[in-house]
Amino acid sequence: MRLLIDTDTASDDAVALMMALRDPDVTVEAITLVAGNVPLDRCVQNALYVAELCGYDGPVIAGADAPLMRELGTATEVHGEDGMGDIGLPLTGRTPAAGWGPQAIVDLVRANPGELTLVTLGPLTNLAIALLWAPDIVDLIPRVVCMAGTGLNGPGNVSPSAEFNVWVDPEACRVVLRSGLPLEFVGWDISISSAVVTPERAASIRALDTPFAHLALDVQAVLEVYADTETELDGPDLPDPIAMAHVLDPSAATVKRVHVDVAIGPDPMRGALIVDRYGFTGGTPNLDIVTDYPEDRFFELLAERLG
Repeated sequence: MRLLIDTDTASDDAVALMMALRDPDVTVEAITLVAGNVPLDRCVQNALYVAELCGYDGPVIAGADAPLMRELGTATEVHGEDGMGDIGLPLTGRTPAAGWGPQAIVDLVRANPGELTLVTLGPLTNLAIALLWAPDIVDLIPRVVCMAGTGLNGPGNVSPSAEFNVWVDPEACRVVLRSGLPLEFVGWDISISSAVVTPERAASIRALDTPFAHLALDVQAVLEVYADTETELDGPDLPDPIAMAHVLDPSAATVKRVHVDVAIGPDPMRGALIVDRYGFTGGTPNLDIVTDYPEDRFFELLAERLG
């Protein structure tokens, strides 16, 4: 499997990157960065740190530093000021590859027609720019998996109805939803149902005793507090890693094909997915929403890649 990964690298993105980079059956052709969880410069350094740890020498390329039409809203209160749990990691001094994320997406897709799976783990800004500039790439990408939205039932994690990646740049999400790409969305609802790192799960991951397993837990330090005080979960949840699990093993997922649009705003509806599960709008179904991913399968995949 050949992947092109677009990410706003923070604590859960880092785990998802390790899952892909350490999979023996996966080749990551490039990692492109977009502002989201943290500003772009921090996303870049975080991705380069993870790439270095995993021995990845492919291109890591900076992309859009702001949404299409809005000021950037970040999630440092969830992931830490550095995006990696504020645990003192050396997250400076590394240099990304030349180029620009949207351009890299277009160039790689055109050079490898029908061969790359595109995975987005952050706001959809880079992909939207690529589509607006080069709509021909729609027919050249066989699969696009996005950690985006909050599925059929909610809730949101940045507003009552919106998930962060979509909320940051809803205009970009609308471009992607209306593009004709073969889309699969894994929402935050799947993370909080199947990817919560309870104390028991954390102990089993820690027992793997590898640098990857330790890092995967250590960088959740700020998120762990946030889960305790805000989302009231039994531990930090891992939305980007469970999206990556669906990339690696889609056979485990239950999906529903539906027509989806996105609310542009104003708040509180900004970034809410409009999921027409009963066909009221008459719109043609445009994406597969994952409605279930088994918890045990997710943590099995996670342990295999971090061990």
